[in-house]
Amino acid sequence: MKRLTHVGTDGRAQMVDVSAKPLSKRRAVASGRIRLQRETLELIASDQIAKGNVFATARIAGIQAAKQTAQLIPLCHTLPLGQVNIEIIASKDGAEVKCIAQTIAQTGVEMEALVGVTVALLTIYDMCKAVDKEMIISNVQLFEKTKTRVAAACDRRSEKTRRS
Repeated sequence: MKRLTHVGTDGRAQMVDVSAKPLSKRRAVASGRIRLQRETLELIASDQIAKGNVFATARIAGIQAAKQTAQLIPLCHTLPLGQVNIEIIASKDGAEVKCIAQTIAQTGVEMEALVGVTVALLTIYDMCKAVDKEMIISNVQLFEKTKTRVAAACDRRSEKTRRS
């Protein structure tokens, strides 16, 4: 049976030690939906929401949030993010938000992707709440998580940095 990695043998919460793990290229994709009224979508499309450009603001908010994940999730490692991309696709009844996060690190980047998509959705909600009282955020989930070993040259650079 698997054990919880953030719980020590004494039962207390702990940060996982990843220092012995090799560097890997990590990628995670998370997605979620927000249901919006058709009138709200029309206001967004015509840039008529009083708070500004909803989708542009949500993209920036999601990227910024992903970068702050370690400050929001107590036992999360601080990661050097190489890429955070927020995609927002409107549909007839709302919008789907996808966050793609990438890094080269010793631990995964799924929390950053989940935080990015969630904050982007919350930003849409916040910006539209004056005109739409029926919004529903749903289906926030990790869609994909990959890990690829990086080239030996990258490992040698890391070893050189560690010796410095």
